Amino acid sequence: MTHVLIIEPDAGTRSGLEGALQQLSYRVSSAGSGQAGLSQVIEESPDVVILGLDLPDMNGLQVLRMLRSVVQLPIVTAVPRTEEGLAVQALRAGADDSLEKPFSMRLVDARLTALMRRCRVEEPPAQVTVGDLTVDVQAHTASLAGRPLELRPMEFRLLAHLAANADRVISKTELRQQVWDSAYTTSKTIDVHLCWLRRQLGETAARPRYLHSVRRVGVRLSAPTGTDMA
Repeated sequence: MTHVLIIEPDAGTRSGLEGALQQLSYRVSSAGSGQAGLSQVIEESPDVVILGLDLPDMNGLQVLRMLRSVVQLPIVTAVPRTEEGLAVQALRAGADDSLEKPFSMRLVDARLTALMRRCRVEEPPAQVTVGDLTVDVQAHTASLAGRPLELRPMEFRLLAHLAANADRVISKTELRQQVWDSAYTTSKTIDVHLCWLRRQLGETAARPRYLHSVRRVGVRLSAPTGTDMA
C-alpha cells in the first residue's frame, strides 16, 4: 500500500484529500505545517509527499529544497490554479510534479500512480555516450567531459531517455508516455525540466549544444558540431 504524506496548511483541504485518498486504498498521514511535515518525513519514511506551498511557518519552496536535500522520494507540490509561476518555481526547485488546487481526485490518483510506477521500474544496465556526455543508467550518474552532473531523479530520467535515442527527435507526447508515464503532464512541466538540463549542460535554448528544439515537433539530443562548439 502506497504511503502518502500530505503537508497542507488548510485543515478542510487536508482532511478532504486525506479521506479521498484513503477511499482509493492509499495509506495516508498528514501535517499542517512545514516543520511538522519535515519531522514526519524523517520519522515515517512515506513513499510520496504532496506538499502545499502556502505553509504558515516556513516558505514552501524552502521546505521543498530541504526535503530534496535529504530524501529521494517523489514530491508533488500543490499550488492554487492561479499561481502558475509558483508551480514553475517548484518544478525548478526539485518537485517531480505539480497539482492544481482545488484538487481533481481522478488527476491526483493518476499522477500518484504514474509516479510510483516509475519509481518501481528498474532501469536496465546501460551506458550511453554522446559527444562528451556520458549517461550511466545502472549507476544513475551522468557526466559531461568528466564533470559529474547534479541531476534530480526526473531530470536524470529525461536525459537518459534522450541520450538513449540520440539524434532522433522526441515528441512531448513520447516524453509524457516514456519519461513521465502520464498523459496529464503539461508542456510547461517538460519545458522546465529541459531548461534545467540545458543549464547543467552549459547551454541555453538560444545557443544549444546538445539539446535542440525542433519547432512543433519535439527535442533532439545530439553531439555538438563545430558550429555548436563555437
